[in-house]
Amino acid sequence: MTSTAPVAESLDSGQPGKLPRPRGVLSKAVIEALKRDPSEPTSFPAVPEGVDALGGDVQLALYVCYELHYRGFLGVDDEWEWNTDLLALRAQLERQFLSCIRSSVEAGSDAEADMDEMSVEPRSGTGPSWYLRDRGTWEQMREYLANRSLYHLKEADPHAWAIPRLTGNTKASFVAVEFDEYGAGRADRMHQRLYVEAMHAAGMDTDYLAYIDDALPEMLAIVNLMSLFGLHRSLRGAVVGHFAATEITSSPGAARLVTALSRLDAPPECVHFYAEHVEADAVHEQILRHDVVGSLISEHPELETDVVFGMRALTLVENRFADALMDRWTA
Repeated sequence: MTSTAPVAESLDSGQPGKLPRPRGVLSKAVIEALKRDPSEPTSFPAVPEGVDALGGDVQLALYVCYELHYRGFLGVDDEWEWNTDLLALRAQLERQFLSCIRSSVEAGSDAEADMDEMSVEPRSGTGPSWYLRDRGTWEQMREYLANRSLYHLKEADPHAWAIPRLTGNTKASFVAVEFDEYGAGRADRMHQRLYVEAMHAAGMDTDYLAYIDDALPEMLAIVNLMSLFGLHRSLRGAVVGHFAATEITSSPGAARLVTALSRLDAPPECVHFYAEHVEADAVHEQILRHDVVGSLISEHPELETDVVFGMRALTLVENRFADALMDRWTA
């Protein structure tokens, strides 16, 4: 396959995405409200106890709420970002989501042990990157890219919320890793931009949030988890753990996707995106292990359990996404 991708600036207008289609009562209430004037009183339905906190309706409602802190939506008044009625609903959704994650993750208090375990690459696996490496089709690869676009088109942004909540060496080292994610001062090397180029080369829609209606609920949960952690100071330990786990586990998976894309004769822009992560994330792992996580725990040992929680929560939502995607591909 060949690519005639234009320069990066012409591929990402910087515009917000369009409002998605609702997936249930809660997401419909949020989406319909955003079409109106935020200065008018708005009544939202209560979030029922026992609601499926990981289901499509709750996850889409949360995603839409969080997106107001990123690019927002076309035609939606920016004042909705701090609308108190909407924030009250979001708080209900967050409580259900966080409670569900906490009840599904075993508590731990040894961050170094968890990082050591994550650093050991298995000889074989059954997740999407393994499947795509060995026998996945080009259409399956495009489906994978479409789902991942919900994160990669805002890559590094959710974790960046943690920066003002950190201090000293922890903050400086955290920013050093984020600096690389944002292209080390070059817009054409930003990971967000590289993903736009990869999608364009693959013949996909590069509009922001173009694939939100098709994304699996499990993918929505992956992005929502990092937004939840990043936007709450009380969860600053969790966002550091989440970021560390992301970088530690990224490089081997990216290497498998490089092999998969090469096997499928994918355009070079597609290969380049993941090849960049093989190299960069291997370096980031060491900085995060020692200079970010190590420094944070040294300065604030009381946050170590939260750091471990952030790591294990990432594993939980990523495994759920992998299982859901593999169920589709092997049905």
